[in-house]
Amino acid sequence: MQFGIFSVSDVTTDPTTGRTPTEAERIKAMVTIALKAEEVGLDVFATGEHHNPPFVASSPTTMLGYVAARTEKLILSTSTTLITTNDPVKIAEDFAMLQHLADGRVDLMMGRGNTGPVYPWFGQDIRQGIPLALENYNLLHRLWREDVVNWEGKFRTPLQGFTSTPRPLDDVPPFVWHGSIRSPEIAEQAAYYGDGFFHNNIFWPATHTKKLISLYRRRFEHYGHGRAEEAIVGLGGQVFMRKNSQDAVKEFRPYFDNAPVYGGGPSLEEFTRETPLTVGSPQEVIDRTLSFRDSFGHYQRQLFLMDHAGLPLKTVLEQLDLLGEEVVPVLRKEFAAGRPAHVPDAPTHASLLAAKRDGDAASEQSAG
Repeated sequence: MQFGIFSVSDVTTDPTTGRTPTEAERIKAMVTIALKAEEVGLDVFATGEHHNPPFVASSPTTMLGYVAARTEKLILSTSTTLITTNDPVKIAEDFAMLQHLADGRVDLMMGRGNTGPVYPWFGQDIRQGIPLALENYNLLHRLWREDVVNWEGKFRTPLQGFTSTPRPLDDVPPFVWHGSIRSPEIAEQAAYYGDGFFHNNIFWPATHTKKLISLYRRRFEHYGHGRAEEAIVGLGGQVFMRKNSQDAVKEFRPYFDNAPVYGGGPSLEEFTRETPLTVGSPQEVIDRTLSFRDSFGHYQRQLFLMDHAGLPLKTVLEQLDLLGEEVVPVLRKEFAAGRPAHVPDAPTHASLLAAKRDGDAASEQSAG
């Protein structure tokens, strides 16, 4: 089971001080948060991709490459890479390069994005979001697995005799998660390729999340990748902790009430009741997170959103201390208990490389 954090990179005014960080401060803060994630023993740091204010994460591989140079174990990922408005050729090149620089500590999450104006900025139409996602990923999948690609589609110019460089490290493409919060077509796509499926699991009740994950699991088995319970599932979540739950609620409330994604909607109490947002003690976060297994089955990756809504860096780092010292060690132990042996771990470069070598050896033996 992998545990980590993901950032949406929002630049939001702190409602308790009225101060808004500069873009430079927010970018540097994200780096500090990533380094802290490794320090406290987390497995993954993931950054979103946005091309509009108030977000600053417009170049994920630049950020992750910088973090790679300053870490040793941390898996570097995205949450999300826009498969709709990015050229698949550039994604193939950028993430293969990052793979080499990070010694394989790289995977990525594909998503369509939900900001309408971004599409025309990159010459696309949001009404074609699903077809774009399907076609672009089909090309990306081939670019990482075929040395020479001939390809023709609807949304970009054809390729003739094209080789993407650099080639993936050890000839093993980065593992791909497909992220979605509402689109069954994306769950189907993840299942078709045998890739991972990540449900953001932030704004939705468990009944909605369960429907998409169950669909993905059924179709993963249908396409012959393994049993439904062997499918690779990731979940998001939001937490804010203090030793005392009442202190956590009191401190977080102004951030919740004024956050762009929350303000003016349901109350904090309603939101924590109906969605996975957990505001309370470390034990409450443990109990709530363990309940995800009851709803969705054994899964492979849990990422938490912690640096949002204007929370100051000092507070976020305190949250990471609590997460690493009091929450994740218990979650690792509890999630491991009763986990069936046939349920796989989240793929890593090392595990994918070992599987490739085993497959190559088996092919050689059968040929001989």
